[in-house]
Amino acid sequence: MDAAKLDYQRLHSEGYALLRQAIPRALLEELRAAFDANVLPSDRWPVPRGVDWRHAQIDLEPCVQAACRLPPLLAAVGALIGERFFLAQAEGREPLPGGGHQQLHRDLSARRPGDMVSALAFLDDFSPENGATRLAPGSHRPAPGQPPFDFLDESHSLQLSGRAGDILVFDVDLVHAGSLNSSGARRRTILISYRAEPLYAAHLETVGLRNVRMNTAERFDPPQSC
Repeated sequence: MDAAKLDYQRLHSEGYALLRQAIPRALLEELRAAFDANVLPSDRWPVPRGVDWRHAQIDLEPCVQAACRLPPLLAAVGALIGERFFLAQAEGREPLPGGGHQQLHRDLSARRPGDMVSALAFLDDFSPENGATRLAPGSHRPAPGQPPFDFLDESHSLQLSGRAGDILVFDVDLVHAGSLNSSGARRRTILISYRAEPLYAAHLETVGLRNVRMNTAERFDPPQSC
């Protein structure tokens, strides 16, 4: 999807948007350097991270803060959340060679459907070979009477492909998962979390556990026509 021409109806029905080339080239180079300079071993996080992933503590980097505020990204996030929201977290993640596989899952909204949105800013090209994200379009809002989603059934999922500079934005209730990095090629991402304003007090209670150091007081408004 062209980052400058967001289809709000499709965004809401499918639960995600892949914003093609949303990150400017100069900013992308800064983000890569920031990621590599701030890799932090799993045992140095308040809660240990997965051993088959590389993690970077980058939320205080100015280039990361700029990426989290790119207008097309904020527009997509605001359209999904539908009310004032804040930037809650940003950290670097990269599946190690032979690692990164996850079972399909939902991250789950907190108080109401749509009150939390995640984004993955891709710093390297991504494909099935290096563990690109799998997701099930439309799975964030099951129809009344629809049976529970079978997380072991991959038949409803698709796997993304794209280029460095793309950003995936999705409702946290969307079924998704990371995949096996079978090629060993780099797939650095910035995982960004946004939350509706009423979740701010609960957010502050867990910032230490999540190793959030950045100021999260800024508020953003959703787009007028979404």
